[in-house]
Amino acid sequence: MAQILSNRQAEELAELQLGEDVLDTATTKKYKTLLEKKWTSVVRLQKKIMELESRNAALQSELDSVTPAAPPKRNKDPGSWLPKAPPRCTLESHRNTINCVAFHPMFSSVASSSDDYTIKIWDWELGELERTIKGHTRAVLDMDFGSPRSNILLVSCSSDLIIKLWDPSEDYKNIWTLPGHDHSVNVNTGFCLHTLQGHTGWVRDVSPSYDGHFLLSTGDDMTARLWDMSMTKPEYFALLAGMKRLPPLESSAEFMATGSRDKIIRLRNSRGTCIRTLVGYDNWVRALVFHPGGKYLLSVSDDKTLRCWGLSQDGKCVRVIQDAHERFITCLRWAPGIPQIATGENSVVTGESNGTPNGKPAAGPGTSDVQVRCVIATGGVDFKLRIFAN
Repeated sequence: MAQILSNRQAEELAELQLGEDVLDTATTKKYKTLLEKKWTSVVRLQKKIMELESRNAALQSELDSVTPAAPPKRNKDPGSWLPKAPPRCTLESHRNTINCVAFHPMFSSVASSSDDYTIKIWDWELGELERTIKGHTRAVLDMDFGSPRSNILLVSCSSDLIIKLWDPSEDYKNIWTLPGHDHSVNVNTGFCLHTLQGHTGWVRDVSPSYDGHFLLSTGDDMTARLWDMSMTKPEYFALLAGMKRLPPLESSAEFMATGSRDKIIRLRNSRGTCIRTLVGYDNWVRALVFHPGGKYLLSVSDDKTLRCWGLSQDGKCVRVIQDAHERFITCLRWAPGIPQIATGENSVVTGESNGTPNGKPAAGPGTSDVQVRCVIATGGVDFKLRIFAN
């Protein structure tokens, strides 16, 4: 035994005066499995430590999600923020596919409409269901918040050929029902103002320009006649088009983006000329939204991914969130910015803060700006609404 021990170990063993007669059969049997038991205990403790560390991370994430007012340590620049996995929260209550999501323009409410005939209102900051709105008799296909800020309404349309108006200030009471959905309707009187015809197939999507001067549409006839350009800045499109500087804008729809079942996203100018093609999807492109900072375009698809495209980087895909949903992703929406009105030299108020100064510098008295909210929502065939937030 001394041959496999160091000199120091041999000396210590000699000092103990342990002879071979000490390690008899009974003693050897007693300590035979001791080392194995010790190693098993070490592995068990290591596993317990890993479980506690994982639990600690989950609790920290939960704490961050319920304290939205805490100043963020990262992604301080809203113009460069991009969503990343995992989502802040996953909201479940629908019993069928979610077709559309829409944010309240002032508060932390988000609405979702579904094939289960209902609209659900959620508090995305707390991750809680506030109420379920029933009234349509078929799938609710689209909806949005609108009208003047003092009287914001929720408008929904359905396969039952009916448009309904809901008042959030009265617990989302149905204040108007407009039947006969074969034309556009004046939401103040209920009478048809104008009928827009031109598509030779189903109209799949409509949206106004941010200044209300344009109404564009997309349909099954493979034509694009509308796109919402209210949340993008055109200088990045000018770079993609090979322009050294931004040309004078002739309208609020100077640039457009479309996605299709051909798995391709196309960027076009106001003349309909394709200036860039974005490829990378393996399935139908379902929804697009421009980053408020103008640098990026976000998109979702039936391949269950959420992708971010850098408009200032030659249309390169700069981020992919794999398995953003468990099944097809059907809709995508970015929370609208909150207007800020300067009341003094060093303070501004927002509609969300109910007039409480937030201490941020402003351009000057009487001026207004928009506070970007780094929050997006996605809905899918998995019946789930997911919130990605800073």
